[in-house]
Amino acid sequence: MYDIAIVGAGVSGIFLAYTLLQTETKLKILMIEEGKNFIDRICPIEKGSSEKCVNCKICNKIQGFGGMGRSEGKFNYTNDFGGHLGEKVGNDNAMNLMESVDKILCSFGADKVELYSTENEELIKIAKENNCSILTTKVRHLGTNLSYQILNKMYSYLKENVDIKFETEIDSIDRINNAFNLNSKEKIFHSKVVVLATGISGGEQFLGYCKSFDIEPYRCRVDLGIRVEMKGNQLDSILKKSLETKIRYKGDLLEATTYCMNPKGKVIKKYQDGLVMTDGQNYLETDNPSCNLNFSVFVPKYFSSTKEAKEYAANIIKSINQEKHHAVIQRLGDLMKDRETTKEQLTKNSIQPTLKAQVGNLYNKVPKIYIGGVLKVFESIERLIGEQIDKDTLLYGIDAKFYEPEISTNEHFETKEEKFYVIGDCSGTTYSLSQAAASGVYLGRHLLKIL
Repeated sequence: MYDIAIVGAGVSGIFLAYTLLQTETKLKILMIEEGKNFIDRICPIEKGSSEKCVNCKICNKIQGFGGMGRSEGKFNYTNDFGGHLGEKVGNDNAMNLMESVDKILCSFGADKVELYSTENEELIKIAKENNCSILTTKVRHLGTNLSYQILNKMYSYLKENVDIKFETEIDSIDRINNAFNLNSKEKIFHSKVVVLATGISGGEQFLGYCKSFDIEPYRCRVDLGIRVEMKGNQLDSILKKSLETKIRYKGDLLEATTYCMNPKGKVIKKYQDGLVMTDGQNYLETDNPSCNLNFSVFVPKYFSSTKEAKEYAANIIKSINQEKHHAVIQRLGDLMKDRETTKEQLTKNSIQPTLKAQVGNLYNKVPKIYIGGVLKVFESIERLIGEQIDKDTLLYGIDAKFYEPEISTNEHFETKEEKFYVIGDCSGTTYSLSQAAASGVYLGRHLLKIL
């Protein structure tokens, strides 16, 4: 019988397990992960055995030890975006928890990179006067290589006192008296407490665990938007005091926010669930930085179910992919005239694309709400920088960010089923590495008080 069973080995589960070990009380902890250990998480695209997504049953890019933390490891410490942890535990408490996350990361080597802030009081003031807002954060950007090193050290630390089971699928969870049964094909695990920490990869299986106890999600979010690639110095006047900024336009009928700003970065393809989307690569992740600046402009949309949200996004993305993993590209000047960009125009364009994509007209590929979003954000940016955005700016369709459905939990992430908890991104409360990790620290401290 385990004291605590953690289903999922992403950042929320890792930081929960770490926190539970910071006591003299010897708790019997189980961590179950459907994916692999991080050293075995090799995507066929990454190792060069495939040029496109082969839709693996277990996606090594998002599943396995470290979850999404295996990627570029960008920890944004803020309540402005990345989740609603502050609403659940209080804004000050949420920031204190994220400070604890950073201290833990630094104890494993994260202090090799500097913590920086995107706050710019002058810019915030100008934004308020121009019907937009600047979202600020402190950032510890680890990069892929340092993320690997830290995950390796954290795994070595945890495995000494936590029973970690990789490549183990839990088919169902039930309860008899005061014990939960976690049923796999090979074995039944028994635990007094269950914590679901499956991140964004839980899907229907995660919902199945919840349905076993009549726990239903109440809404699901998906963000879609245009990836922007502009000349590298276009935003110098607002980036002079920070490496990036996050700008939000909010009108009566539309909300749009910049995301993942990459000076000197490249636009790349990302693969998820058989879909191909555009994404940004930080200049630290490449040996050949570009002269451009790229970011996405996302518009959130809410649905009553995960299925409905994913079907909506998949239909749009597949129409662009055309079963050939295509992305579409268009000059801003051509978009404003509602005309298709030609190959000849792209060749002569002053801003050269860093991603090979199909020329086209976004108005024929993307719902107008997402084009409206990027244009409203551009209007806000032009007021902030005091000049027009270059008409040679490139627009790619389409980027997407998926979320798990929101689950009703109390202030300690406990569901209506006693001792059955949901933390991290699968709770729908957090959707960033920092807030997911903080939820693990928060629950860990709570469990140490009651167990």
